Parts: sequence; C-alpha cells; structure tokens
Amino acid sequence: MTSPDSPPLVSPSPCPAPPPSLPSSPPPSSPAPSSSSLPPPPSLPPTGEVMVLALGRKKQRVLIALSILPNLFLAFLLSSDPLITLSSPHHCHLPGPLPSPEVLNASLPWEKGGRPGESGGLSHCKQYLNGSQSAVVDCEAGWDYNVTEGLRNNIVTEWDLVCGQYWLVPVEEVCFILGILTGCLGLGYAADRLGRSKTLLASLTLSVVFGVLVCVAPSPPIFIVMRFCLAAASAGVYLILYITRLELCEPSLRLLVTMLAGLMTVAGELLLLAVALGCQSWRGLLGAGAAPLTLFLSYGIPGVFPESPRWLLLSERSADMNSFTERRNSNRDLRDDESFTELDSEPAPSSRPHLSYPELFHSRNIWKNMCVLGFTSFISHGISHCYSSFRGDVRGTAPSFYWTYLLSVCAGGGAWLLLWATVDRFGRRGILLLAMTMTGLASLILLGLMEYLSETAITVFSVLGLFSSQATASLCILFTAEIMPTVIRGSGVGIVLALGCVGRLSSPLMDLRNHYGYFLHHVVYSSLALLAVLSILLLPESKRKPLPQTLGDGEQYRRPPLGRRRRDNVPLLSTPNPET
Repeated sequence: MTSPDSPPLVSPSPCPAPPPSLPSSPPPSSPAPSSSSLPPPPSLPPTGEVMVLALGRKKQRVLIALSILPNLFLAFLLSSDPLITLSSPHHCHLPGPLPSPEVLNASLPWEKGGRPGESGGLSHCKQYLNGSQSAVVDCEAGWDYNVTEGLRNNIVTEWDLVCGQYWLVPVEEVCFILGILTGCLGLGYAADRLGRSKTLLASLTLSVVFGVLVCVAPSPPIFIVMRFCLAAASAGVYLILYITRLELCEPSLRLLVTMLAGLMTVAGELLLLAVALGCQSWRGLLGAGAAPLTLFLSYGIPGVFPESPRWLLLSERSADMNSFTERRNSNRDLRDDESFTELDSEPAPSSRPHLSYPELFHSRNIWKNMCVLGFTSFISHGISHCYSSFRGDVRGTAPSFYWTYLLSVCAGGGAWLLLWATVDRFGRRGILLLAMTMTGLASLILLGLMEYLSETAITVFSVLGLFSSQATASLCILFTAEIMPTVIRGSGVGIVLALGCVGRLSSPLMDLRNHYGYFLHHVVYSSLALLAVLSILLLPESKRKPLPQTLGDGEQYRRPPLGRRRRDNVPLLSTPNPET
C-alpha cells in the first residue's frame, strides 16, 4: 500500500530519458529563438572557382573577350619572321637596263646546285670580270632581285643580306627565337610574383616601344637587337594573356576559350599575309602590328582588366580577404558584379603569393609533369620544320612560299578544331598520346619509304605530320596550364614554351648549313618522338578538374599506379579536393 502523499510508482522504460542538457523538445511556453539571435555559421575561405563565379557571367565573358582580341595583332609580331627574312632569286647587278637572258648567260658563271637533286643555275654571288669569261669575281655593284613572293622590300633586299652577308639572316632568326625564350622565362616568373595585370601592362608598353624602334632601325645589328627585345615583350604578352584567360574560366569553358584564342591567332596570321601583299614593306608590316597594341594599353585603367581572381586569392592580403568575407555575408542580396568589387582593385605593392622554394624543390610530381610536357613540347616544335622542308630536302624541288605558309597556318587552325572536338570527350592525355604517335609514325614512314613514295604520298604524310605536331604543341601548353598550380603557373607554362623555342632553333641552324644533314636531323627527332610517347603515359588527367592553387594541390595531380584497383567503398569526403 502506498500513502496518498507519496508519488506514484513509474514502471521502468526500456529507453532512458534524455539528459537534462539536451531537452528533447522545447517547452510549449518558451518562445522560439529568432534567426537574428542565432550565431552566424562559420564562413569558409573563398575558393578559386567561387572567386571566378563572383565576377558575374557578363563580366567574365567581357574579360575573356578582352584577353582573346590582342592575339589578332600579336600574330603580326610573332609570325612575321618568314616574310621579312624571305630570300628571293637574285644575281649580280649589271649595268644598263633589265638584261636579257643572253646577257645574263654571258655575264654570270654557271654553278652546281647546293642541295642534292638540284641541277644548278647561274651564279648568285659571282660574275665575270669586265664581261669576259677569263676571270670570275664577286659582285661589285650590288644585286638585282626577282621578287615574286612575299614582300617586295624586306631586310634581305634592303640591306643585301645575301652571299657573304647571308649569315645575318639565320642569326636574326636565332636571336628572335631566343628573345621569345627570354620573354617566356622572365615575364612568366614576373607574372607569378608581381601579378598578371602589372606584368601584362609592362609587356604591352615594351611591345609598343620596341615595335616602333624596330620600324626605324637603320642597320642590321640594331634591327637584330630591337627584334630580340620585341620578341621578348610580345611573348610575355601572349603568355600572360594565356594564363589569365584560363584562370577566368570554369573547367567546362577552358577548352572552348583556348580554342577561340588559337583560332584568333590563326586569323591574325592570315591577315598578316594579306597586309604583306598590300603594303609590300617590312617596316609597314611591323608597324601595322605594333600600332594597334597601343589601344590595349587601356587595360591598365582601373576596372577595365582587373587582376586574376585566382592570383588575388593567393596574395598576402588578409585585410582584403576579411573585407571580402564580411561583404559576402552582409550583401548576399546584391548582384554578383557588385558584391565583389575587391576583385577590381589592384593589389598592394608588397602583396605577392607565398612561394616556398624548399617545398617547390621537393615537389617531385610537379617537376615530373613539367619535364614530360617540356620534352614533348621540344619534340613537337622541332620536328614541325622537318615536315615543311621534307619535299625540298629529298626531291630538290621546294614548294612555293605561299603554299608552305598557308599549309602551316591552316594545319594550325585544323589542329585547334580537332582538339576542341575530341579533348573534352577523350581526355587530354589520350589525345596528346594519339597526336604524338601520329607524329612519330608519319616521320618513320617518310624516312623509311621515301625512295618508294610518290610526290602525292610525300605531300600527304608531310601534311599529316605537320598537323599532328602542331596539335601536340598546342595541347602541351593547355595541359601545362591546367596542371601547374597558380603560384607557379606563369613560370611553368613559360618553361614549357621556352623548351619549344629550343626545338625551333633547329630550323635556322639547318638553314645556315644549307640543310646538310637533314636526314640525321629528322631521324633524331623521330626517335625522340617515340620516347615522348612512352613518357606521356606518366601524365595525370586534367579534364574538367579545377585548377590547382598551391604546390600541395599540384602534387595531388598524379597518375595512379597501373596495378592499383579502383575501390568503390571509399568515403566521398576522403577524396582529395585541390580547391580546399
């Protein structure tokens, strides 16, 4: 029996009561807490993709268009060397009006062909003394040129860079390529340390200045020095626009935007030939490329072409990052292009991304990827010249300049269209492997069966090799820009472009030696192309992946071991994300 005052007995329950500190439900009389009294959720630091999307779709498209447009005029400065150094048929200047063929035969000695298969012709550098065939002397009164292709007035015809002075033409070509190499290395590093916007403005200014100085060069030595400086500045503009354009895109847009920029360069090369046929002067041709670049100096106006958001994310600007977070939390209802006005501001003079050189030295995966892509770029750029001159080297009948130029330009445009149609579907590494394999096979067929191939077959395989080598070179640069972290992206892409320039040096060096040893030269490149095919298997895949930001992110872009099996029971949160 229980007393009336005692509490009733409660039967034991299989479920224990909740602890006092965690009530199962609030009392009915207690008011519900308001949203304003709740503490704000912790805000995560902005990632590279968030910073890009914060620009707004409209502003993003405008900035991408502004980064593509200069390629139309950069082609005038970076692709004009074949036109301004083209050597036309020439002979010693003879007194009187235009000499007839009989007078030429009586005044000029006969010489054998310089290449195997050439029958020879009248001498370009010798003449008979006083019209008699008793003695042969060098040209005394200059040269007459029979210009049928290219510019009527280029540096060869203006300064008589033929015969004893011909060595200045390959020297100019070598210095021009070395200028591009220097600009890629130096200005690529400056873009990583000082910022994309500042380095771009400095490169544009130097391009305009040296473009004007090249047009007024009074002698070959001054012209060569100014061309070196112009090549370095123009290469810097091209490189900085390339990486900035890529950093403004989300993964789904990167290939399309890069393809449009490549086609803009192809259009500039075609326009270059049209302007050359119209002006017929090398000074006017280079001036037509340097003058429009003055319009792009307006990119230095605040707000016109802001700093890359990914580079800003890495710069040491804690105050600006805190302001970014506060404004994002307080102005969620504003438009995208008004919520993130910090992206339009210039970084502080002392702000630069933190780069640990010991960590960079020990980043073996980054170095491995850079070496593989640099080696592939070296082979693809160097072997391209072999296909352009193969017919002339083997048969002794070189095609016309217009045919070679248009074939090279159209092969570049076709390569970009092929990459756009296949790379996002089959992956960067697979298409790069296919293109390099086609390059090696075309070389092996040409070298092994050249005695049995017809003229049509030689042309077909030369076009195939030229097409695949240009596709390989273009994809190498895109691949490098996607797997290099933002903190060293300018330097990484600059190194790969510089190694491509080292491969291009073989072209003027072969011209200097009158293409002697072309067969061994082509065999070496073909063998290295097969080695590059094996090294491409070591590369990771960057299709539709976010751009890495730091060195640690770049180390995560690696190819998994061949023997490792894929596990489906790995938790989703344990997957490494380069953007976190």
